[in-house]
Amino acid sequence: MDFFETIMFPFKWLVSAIMVVFHDGLSAIGMPAASGWTWTLSIIGLVLVIRAALIPVFVKQIKAQRGMQLLQPDLKKLQDKYKGKTDQLSRQAMAQEQMALYKKHGTNPFSACLPMLIQMPFFFALFQVLSGITAAATSGKGIGAMSAEQVEQFDKSTIFGAPLSASLLHGSTAGGEVAVWVLSIVMILAMTASQFITQKQIMAKNMSEEALASPFMRQQKMMLYILPIVFGVGGINFPIGVLIYWTTTNLWTMGQQFFVIRRMPTPGSPAAKALADRRAAKGLPALPLLGGKKADAEAAEASAAAAVEAKTQRVQPQRKNRKRK
Repeated sequence: MDFFETIMFPFKWLVSAIMVVFHDGLSAIGMPAASGWTWTLSIIGLVLVIRAALIPVFVKQIKAQRGMQLLQPDLKKLQDKYKGKTDQLSRQAMAQEQMALYKKHGTNPFSACLPMLIQMPFFFALFQVLSGITAAATSGKGIGAMSAEQVEQFDKSTIFGAPLSASLLHGSTAGGEVAVWVLSIVMILAMTASQFITQKQIMAKNMSEEALASPFMRQQKMMLYILPIVFGVGGINFPIGVLIYWTTTNLWTMGQQFFVIRRMPTPGSPAAKALADRRAAKGLPALPLLGGKKADAEAAEASAAAAVEAKTQRVQPQRKNRKRK
């Protein structure tokens, strides 16, 4: 067993164990154990468990994204300050001030990628499990928490005539090549489209004009088109079960983002204006800015300081009228 296999072993076991739990539960309520739909729902159940466990990480991601958007004006000032300065001391000073800004706003550029990075080991584990199904079934072995009998059931299970362990690139040894091609292409299109729509709605509705004009967001716009292409091209090698997993998790993300954009939009964004208009139409008061506890505390401290300054401000002496002689 090589180093990568050693690292992936616990993830493979956990992924297969969650699928087995859902499969056994669905079989217990009357669904056929060897049905492709039973295994498909087990894969969807795997998505629900992983994404539910990632909700706290998603909340941190939202806060980090808002922090990144709020500090864009400060970042632009910093970039203008060191514009044209390429010496080592200036670069170090700029990096230190930039890190100080990130610390002040409680964010960093990599926070937005955190949920995807956490999901990747489970994604690769599922890919390895499903890719090894046929070989394990042929040799009569189990994979992870899946018994040899369950591996054989999965290998023979199909939806719409396409085996779940087949892929567009490698096809299927159990027949149904046309079904594999059609279903794989449909799932790849659904996977890439859901990912594109999710990122597009964030940029179109949940970002202020200042954030959209920043260099960081110009890079994000490039990724908006690059990532779907990467996953689309890579999808030809994904088993249908993996395509079901990734499409389902993308749909979860899309729904999650829709809820956040509608109910808790970023201040200054078109979504925030739309929320204010909806509340005004219903006669409800405007919601306070969602800056988090730290921002609220800073605002309260600044307000208190202003009040104290107003009270302690020195009163200028008034000129008294002189008595006439």
